[in-house]
This record gives sequence, C-alpha cells and structure tokens, in this order.
Amino acid sequence: MRFIHFFLDNFPSFWLICWFFPIAFLYSFISLYIAGFCKQHFQWRTGFSRKLFHFLIFIAAFVCQQKMGLPGVFILGWSVTLVLIFAIIKGDGNLFYEALAREKDAPYRTKYIVYSYLATFFGGVFSNLLFGPFAIFGYVITGIGDAIAEPIGTFFGKHQYRVFSFDKSKISYRSIEGSLAVFVSVLLIMYISPCLFFSFKEYLLIAIVCTVVEALSPSGFDNMLLQIIASFLFYKLLSNSVGYSECLCI
Repeated sequence: MRFIHFFLDNFPSFWLICWFFPIAFLYSFISLYIAGFCKQHFQWRTGFSRKLFHFLIFIAAFVCQQKMGLPGVFILGWSVTLVLIFAIIKGDGNLFYEALAREKDAPYRTKYIVYSYLATFFGGVFSNLLFGPFAIFGYVITGIGDAIAEPIGTFFGKHQYRVFSFDKSKISYRSIEGSLAVFVSVLLIMYISPCLFFSFKEYLLIAIVCTVVEALSPSGFDNMLLQIIASFLFYKLLSNSVGYSECLCI
C-alpha cells in the first residue's frame, strides 16, 4: 500500500502537467538526440553517448526535485519513457537507438536499454520511499559517478573483471580503471559541494562503498543499487546533523 500511496500522493497537478510536460519531453528528446548526434557524427563510442544521456537525465531529475518536488520528477520520467519507446521502436541504425544500444550487448541490445531504464526507475522510487529527500544525493552520485565510469572504462579500461549478468549466455565485464573513476568522482562531488562538511573518514567511506556497489552490481542494474545505497549513506550521515536541511537545498 505504501508503494501505491507514493504515486498517488505525488501525482502531478493538472496545471503542472500542462506547462511542464512539453518542456520535459522536449528536453529528453533533445538530450537523446545530442547523444546520438555525437556518436554518429563525432564517432563517439556508445559508452560515451549513452552516459551523456544518462548524465543529462539524472541532473535534470535533481533540478526537478529541488524546484518542483517529486511531481516534477514524475513528469520527467514520463517524458524519458516516451523518448525511449520511440528509440526502441526505431531500432538498429536509428540515431536515437544507437545512442544507447551498446554493440557489445548484441544480440540483447534492446534488453539492456530496458534493464537500465527499469534500474533507474526502481532505484529512484525506492530511494525516495526509504530515504525521502535524501534521494537527491543518489541522483547526483549516480548521475555523475556512474556516468564517468563507463567512458573511462571504455577508453582506458585495460584491466577488466567479470560481473554477474542475468543473461547466462552473455559475459559482462567492468574495468578497474572505470571503478577508480567512480571513486575519484564521488570524492570530488562531495568535496566541491557547498554544504557537505564530512570528516575525511566519512568522505572515504562513502566513496569506497559507492565504488564497491557499482563494481559488484549485476550488469545493467548499477543505476538502481548505486542510487539506493548512496541515498542511504547520506541519510545516515546527515539526518541527525543540525544543518542537514541546508544540504537538501544545494
């Protein structure tokens, strides 16, 4: 019942849908177009183009939740869903589809687009259900940290390790270089934040845990687990802090 009430209680008003949905849809459409354009015209690898889209959407979710609350994030989610359906329908060779579909995922390219979508969706829902406004930290860590990891791993990943995949016929890998990129990016995110004043041990703890979670997540599901764990860590470290409310208004 709590799951159902979560959606009912945060359902957008008619007025918000009327003015914000066209903006959110246009933003999602343009974001995926830019990612596909960069891949096709600048010869970007898919690891770069898909994470550009990933970054743009997560950062948009952060801004929407800050400015409009969860109803704004809901509308953004609807917009992204429609754009992804359009890309999947278009299929192989289409600019929108190729922005997201990794060649190494063949013959399951579409399946891994869906996996990533579902992981992001459920990660956001459970982060908000369990940790309320602290979910925004999950958006930032996942949106930036994980977005950096795949391009670094794609370009510099020489030391690979195997990760679990739900497709038994598919062997999936991540790289030590990509995992180190998560570690460094999480540290930098916290360091440059204007309101996070953790001790060095807390900085290190969050960066290590997020890195391990991203590294051990099943292929296609790191977006979900990283969002939830990052939100949990910030919830535990900030909820009892005197100035924690300021941290939710970065």
